[in-house]
Amino acid sequence: MTLQLRREFRRLQRPISGCADLLVRIRRDAAKRRAAVAAALLVAACGPASDPAPEADDTPTPWNVVLFLADDLAWNQVGYHGTTFYETPNIDAVAAAGMTFSNAYSANPVCSPTRASLMTGKNPARLQITDYIPGSPYPYARLLRPAEVPGLPLEEVTLAELFKSQGYATGHFGKWHLNVDKEYVPGRPMDPGSQGFDDILTTVKPEYEDDPLGDAHHAREITDRSLAFLDANREQPFFLYVTHHVVHRPLLEDPELIAKYEAKPGADEPVNNPIMGAMIETMDTGFGQILDRIEEHGLTDRTIVIFYSDNGGFEQLQAQDPFRGGKAMIWEGGIRVPMVVKWPGVVEPGRSNDELITSDDFFPTIAGVLDVDELPADIDGLSLLPVLDGSGSLDRDTLFFHYPHYHHLGYMPAGAIRKGDHKLIEWFEGSIAGIGPAVSLFDLKADPGETTDLAAENLELADSLLQQLVAWRQEIGAGEMTINPGYEKARHDWRFVDEHGGDAR
Repeated sequence: MTLQLRREFRRLQRPISGCADLLVRIRRDAAKRRAAVAAALLVAACGPASDPAPEADDTPTPWNVVLFLADDLAWNQVGYHGTTFYETPNIDAVAAAGMTFSNAYSANPVCSPTRASLMTGKNPARLQITDYIPGSPYPYARLLRPAEVPGLPLEEVTLAELFKSQGYATGHFGKWHLNVDKEYVPGRPMDPGSQGFDDILTTVKPEYEDDPLGDAHHAREITDRSLAFLDANREQPFFLYVTHHVVHRPLLEDPELIAKYEAKPGADEPVNNPIMGAMIETMDTGFGQILDRIEEHGLTDRTIVIFYSDNGGFEQLQAQDPFRGGKAMIWEGGIRVPMVVKWPGVVEPGRSNDELITSDDFFPTIAGVLDVDELPADIDGLSLLPVLDGSGSLDRDTLFFHYPHYHHLGYMPAGAIRKGDHKLIEWFEGSIAGIGPAVSLFDLKADPGETTDLAAENLELADSLLQQLVAWRQEIGAGEMTINPGYEKARHDWRFVDEHGGDAR
């Protein structure tokens, strides 16, 4: 970058206010940057020989970023967390070369809200995206869900737009799930192309009757498109967002690979699922191919690799030990997830961190990597840079969660606050309708499985945490559940479940 371009870049980083203004600025600046670079190249190619030699460019080479997102992958389904049943050698290799996070959380126990949070740095409750899109209304339930937006609003600044403002190539390959219609249409609002991505593949989960030999979960297709993106953009900085359907239902994989896991010791234990094992191996293999291609292009030392899961695992298909519950639940099994960051030369290899981390933190962290300090005022996440480079810690001891929805497997709507080692769950049927307990309180350090409710013997602490949780919802404008005047006891059962454990409707 020339000195003139660097000055222009600094000028464009002057503080502004308002998310909409920032979005306009980012999109405008990206166009300016492309024009300026083109002009600079033209001068370099056609300028007279008598022109003075350009000054040396001391601008550091930009970091490439690969964000690899698994779907419903449990905390206990990666090798570096101790499993010997599931095989994740490539994920484990990144963990050994980077930093793992024992207290990493998804901002929500289901997919769309976490993905929205990851893209924007804002809590799903602030975005009014607190259920999978489009969710289910359950008109006869005791409580009504709050209003939801139908997808990620265009006025939100996304990670992809942040990268594009810095001249990056951006690629999205796999599950998006931030629009009502999951089939991608180029140029349609709320699809990846309208949110900053250039090279795009969007995929949908398979049907139960699909051919397990036909790449039902698109794992190989997602990998192939990712490899092509790396080949096409190896000479410029890139952001590669790889977002798999593994291990979301339906469980489909090559029968021969499933047989391998059925023959392994412990295959019949609740914590192990042979079909999931086969699916995870396929995903991990693709992850390894992406890492190998980065190495082939000589980019390993200039590429940050992040591995993460959008929420906890599916309890009906695989136990979430040592945690309780699973996907769509506020229990730890629904929101505690695996997370790894490999950053060559910055993150000390093999380190583990126990600070409270959430998907809200991705956006401000990436902004820090890109040296962009101009962010929307209502960002909820914190930059992880001091944790990653070892220079400090996070100014945080509290995380909040909001899931005001019934789930078709019978899970109850709830919110939660984790403060230090204590976690309070607010059960909305209890706190709003007076049906059942209003809160439960746990000491996660002594009881990570949330087996012993301490609320009755710690009334003062429970009340304090509840007040903080309520105040947080009010502060960010979270949608609240309300009493349903159309409640019908005989039709209150929202659990429409088919033989596969899915929504039969």
